[in-house]
Amino acid sequence: MTQINLTELLTSTDISPEFREFFQAELVAGKFDSLIEFFNSDSLGYQEIYPAPARIFRVFQLPLEKIKVVILGQDPYHTPGVADGLAFSVQTTKLAPSLRNILKEVGSDIGSTIIQNGDLTPWFEQGIFLLNNVLTVEKGHAGSHRQIGWEQITEDCIKILSTKLPHAVFILWGSDAQAKAKFIDSSKHLILQSVHPSPLSAYRGFFGSGPFSKANQFLKSHHLQEIKW
Repeated sequence: MTQINLTELLTSTDISPEFREFFQAELVAGKFDSLIEFFNSDSLGYQEIYPAPARIFRVFQLPLEKIKVVILGQDPYHTPGVADGLAFSVQTTKLAPSLRNILKEVGSDIGSTIIQNGDLTPWFEQGIFLLNNVLTVEKGHAGSHRQIGWEQITEDCIKILSTKLPHAVFILWGSDAQAKAKFIDSSKHLILQSVHPSPLSAYRGFFGSGPFSKANQFLKSHHLQEIKW
């Protein structure tokens, strides 16, 4: 049976202090109520959930002050052994189609990539906040955990990032991500939007969009360390 204690996960010492404070405020405001109810439901027992519970809030281990780039995706990979808690990143050596297209665009835009096997931890460690719009998914059912409460949490997270970060790049891929553009202060942040890198849409504006070089140009203009993509 699936066992996911959200309240316990949210207070984990692995989560950076700023985000633990954010989650505490969300809990007090009742923003997690529907999610806690969902994960406590008896009907959840038959579901296999990704990523593993210990990785659901992995992205929030990154200290707020280190965040330079926010990449917003949709929901985690729904195939076994792939989702690792960072949007678009994979645990396996086999690249997911969307990630393959992302790295193809990095090569076209920058010339090469430091990513070797699909694990985007090297990006994460440089201050790239790889956030999914929805943080969990049922095995084999893409989008299955939409509208259970995650969207409110990630919306509030984007608002906090926009308010507290001095200058950052927000990369929004796909309609779900782009819907959050209105919560970002464009007077101090760079917002880059395109279609999702999925094979279904990548040729309709993702390829050739050059988000990686544009992000570095912005960071450099604000005297911030550029990303080694």
